[in-house]
Amino acid sequence: MARQDSQSIARSGAVPSAAPAAEKILEPSPASQMRRRIFGHYGIMIGGTVLAAIFLIAIFAPLLTPFDPILDQDLAQKLKPPFWHDSPKYDPAHPLGTDLQGRDYLTRLVHGAQISLLIGFSAMLISGVIGTALGVAAGYFGGRVDMVVNFIITTRLSMPVVLVALAVVSLIGSSLWIVIWVLGLLIWDRFAVVMRSTTMQVRNLDYVAA
Repeated sequence: MARQDSQSIARSGAVPSAAPAAEKILEPSPASQMRRRIFGHYGIMIGGTVLAAIFLIAIFAPLLTPFDPILDQDLAQKLKPPFWHDSPKYDPAHPLGTDLQGRDYLTRLVHGAQISLLIGFSAMLISGVIGTALGVAAGYFGGRVDMVVNFIITTRLSMPVVLVALAVVSLIGSSLWIVIWVLGLLIWDRFAVVMRSTTMQVRNLDYVAA
């Protein structure tokens, strides 16, 4: 009886139909594929590790060094050599040495990571908002809007970023937020180009037209 049941199941095709389902279950998910690409790429792993280390150093900067990067000035400790110099003037309290005002180089390096991350993330946020808005507007509306945005992007791409940034900073000052805004206003074109092309592709899809 059991043999007849198994034969009838085989004839009905129930067993072969399980194979596609098993293949579908074994197919890796998009998240799994993304993890494999990230962890299998040495460049991404090295860059991510360095960025994570800088991020952690910036967060825990006050706990890593006992000195203040600006206020702790000791002329008696000025120009101390770093640890790799075999010198009797070396002080273990300053492993990277000191500057002309006696400020600890390691402290200034660690606290400088905070400023670097603040400038980088803030400038990318500003440029991302501007570039995304202009790119989406150009890709969605097209016509004259696209023409104007393309003209602005082309004009911006013709300007060397470093020279323009140095010229603007030399004219209006070099405070922290001026540097952030100058960088943010000079690198938005990358976001605009990508968002414009993506918006134009999505706009022509059937569900958008409907």
